[in-house]
Formats: sequence, C-alpha cells, structure tokens
Amino acid sequence: MTRLDFSVRPTTMADYDAVDALLSRVYPKLLKDDYPPSTRVLVLPRISRAKPQLLSCGTYYAAVTGEERIVGAGGWTRDRSDPLTGHIRHVVADDRFLRQGIARAILDTCLASARARGVTRMVCWSTFTGEPFYAALGFVRQQEITVPLDDGITFPAVEMTRTLAPSSL
Repeated sequence: MTRLDFSVRPTTMADYDAVDALLSRVYPKLLKDDYPPSTRVLVLPRISRAKPQLLSCGTYYAAVTGEERIVGAGGWTRDRSDPLTGHIRHVVADDRFLRQGIARAILDTCLASARARGVTRMVCWSTFTGEPFYAALGFVRQQEITVPLDDGITFPAVEMTRTLAPSSL
C-alpha cells in the first residue's frame, strides 16, 4: 500500500462543503459497530455536520492531499471558564484512508497548538469508537458521559483527559 501524502493546515470557511461532506459520510460508517441504530438515527444529523464557528476559529484543521482533497479534520477550542483547559473537537479521518496517520497528525497539531497557547490540560468527549485511538495517544478515560444535543437528545460518549507539558517555545 502506498502511503498517502498529506499535510495539515488550518481550515477556513472555504472548506465548509468538503468538511461537511467528510463528516456526514464518515461518521455513520465509523459509529455503526458501537452505537445501535436507534441512537445513530437521532444523533448523526446533529454531530455529522460541519460547524462554521469551528472552521473559522483558527484551531480547527484539515488534512489535505497535494490536490487539496480533504482527507481528515479536527481541532480544539479553549474552555470558556478555564483558560488552561482545551477541548478536542470533531477529529475524523476519511474511512478510505484509515491507519495512514491522518487523525494522529491532526491531533498532534491540536496538542502543539494548545500547548503553545498555554493550555495544560486537554479534554475529549470521545465516541466509543474513538476511545482506543485517544488512549493510544495518552488520553486517560475518566468516565462515560451523555453529551446533551439539541431537542433533549443525548449522545453516549467517554470523557477522556490528557495533561500537556509546558511549551518550550
């Protein structure tokens, strides 16, 4: 198998359609084995859409090929009440290119960016599917949670955390 050549860059609103298409195509496939149809039918329309505020925040990234094809996305935002804490947001890799280092490169970019901005703790509300990935990259399971979505719908997830060493920059 030829290794996919890609780079990671911040997203812009020009990436909206491509990121939206990636999320809406990949989430149903990746979550199929870990969530029952009754949960997926309610949550997928809410979690598998690109969010304009994330795409333009400066800390949401796309993995892109040389042809500017988006093959992964994800980012982080600072906690509103604790400036030393950041939250991982919607990390996903194209299911046609899994195990190519895409999600890891995005997560490494997120952690470096957060560390450079003084963040010392990252929180992730992982899907059940993503828990092994985050654990392999140093996140520690805290507890199962239910993430509130709109209209009283909740999504079962796993809260995970990781301490970040101070930046040497």
